This record gives sequence, structure tokens and C-alpha cells, in this order.
Amino acid sequence: MATDPSRDLYALLYAAAKLGLWLAVFAAIFVPVERIFALHSQKIFRKGIAADLSYYFLTGLLPGLVLAAPLSFAVLVIHHVIPVGVLAGIAAWPIWLKACATMIVGETAYYWAHRFSHQIPLLWRFHAVHHSAEHLDFLVNTRMHPVDLVWSRMIMLTPIFALGLASPLRFGDGLVATAILLIGSMWGYFIHSNVRWRLGRFEWILTTPAFHHWHHTNDGKRRDCNYASMFPWLDRIFGTHHLPNAWPERYGIDEPMPESLAGQFIHPLAPSRPLLPAKDSRVAQ
Repeated sequence: MATDPSRDLYALLYAAAKLGLWLAVFAAIFVPVERIFALHSQKIFRKGIAADLSYYFLTGLLPGLVLAAPLSFAVLVIHHVIPVGVLAGIAAWPIWLKACATMIVGETAYYWAHRFSHQIPLLWRFHAVHHSAEHLDFLVNTRMHPVDLVWSRMIMLTPIFALGLASPLRFGDGLVATAILLIGSMWGYFIHSNVRWRLGRFEWILTTPAFHHWHHTNDGKRRDCNYASMFPWLDRIFGTHHLPNAWPERYGIDEPMPESLAGQFIHPLAPSRPLLPAKDSRVAQ
């Protein structure tokens, strides 16, 4: 059945309007906080902000448009491998247990998707767009090349849906998945923010700006670390945790990156030597 173009356009405009409203909320929270508790002195309208604003809307609209078909296919394939009894047992879990399992499974899958994005040259070419930011603030959270975005979301969501921990077809499960994605997204804005806060012992449980800023460093120190988005203990388990008392002094990558949105889209596809992330020989602490 053919879809109504006007209805599709209305849905797209409605989604964009909601994103605009959320952006106003995020700005109302983070802009004053980043001025009062600033780690580095920098302008609100700093270098690259126009592209990052475009990424904000792109990353908000793109997953819903392109992930449904490949996710459904991946889940169908995996369902042929997982025993029916396992899926039935998970289906009987209470919603709180499903929510906890969803967080752990999704975060672990994201950890490895993120780590591979640094270790596999082809994936790094796209992920380097995110790391090209020379100034960190809350909006850098959304600077992601579409290929990088689809890769990380696919790896994170596929095991969640394949195991039956959540399903967009059931209201309760869909609400759980949506809530978890929203929490993860909100935390992503926080750990990219330009604030000097440290959380003491809570830094063993949850990621912080200090934790993630070291992942973005470009001052000759380590960047092959701190891949988790919310749970730093995953990095401790897999040997990639690094959180000294100091803060990084510089961010970005050594290779040149276009400033325009179109240039950043095209750059990873250029037939040139694959970009590689900076390496560090020290053992993660």
C-alpha cells in the first residue's frame, strides 16, 4: 500500500519539532552549567558548532528511518540459533529484571562496537569524525557520521531485541527500550560536557566527564581507553580503564578533518590512507 507523502512529511516535521524542543531543554541545562563550572574556557558558539547542530537533528531522525529493516533481519537470523526455551524463559522475567538485563547487554554490546571502531581502520575512518572535535561540550555527543551511528546502534540494539529483552511491538517492552535509550543519550550529553566535576566513589559505578574526556585526549597521552558509555567497570573488566586525577589538555585528532557537514560526510570515503587512532603503549590503569 502506497504511503501518503504529506503524512510522511508531517511525521518528519513533527519529529524535528520535538528534537528542537529537546535541544532547547538541553541548552537551558548545559549552557549555564558549562559557564559556571567550566573545565576549559571556551565560547558557546565555538568552532564546529554549526555542524554539530546539524548532527543533533540527523542523529535524532536517522536511526528510526534506516535501522528498522536491518534490525528486523538480524533478529530473525539470530532467533534461528537461540533455543526456544531460552527465549521463553526470558519472556517470563519481570519487567525490572528485563530492564536491568537490557542495560547490561546493551552497554556491553556498545562497549565492543565502540572499541572495534577504534581498532578496525575502516570503522575508525568514520568514528574519527566524532573525535575530530577540538573542544568538548554537551553538543559534541551527537557528532557522529551516519555510518558510525548505524554501526553502533545496530550492535547495541540487535542482542537486546534478539534475546527478547525488549520489543518495539509490545508497549511495555518498547517503553523500557525507549527509556533506556533516552537515559543513555542524556548521560552521553553529560560525559561530553565541559564541566570540571568529579564524582568520587561513584566514578567506579558510572562514567563521568573526566572518564570520557580522557577518551578524547590528543595531548600525546592515551586515547585507547574508556570505551563504555555508562558503566566504567566494563573497562575495568576488559583492561581499558584509565582515570588519573588530572584532565586532558587537548582534544581532537592529528589528521585534518573538514569543518563542514558535507565535508565530514565525504571525508571517510576518500580513497586515501586509512586513518588510525593514536596508540599508547602503557597498560590501562
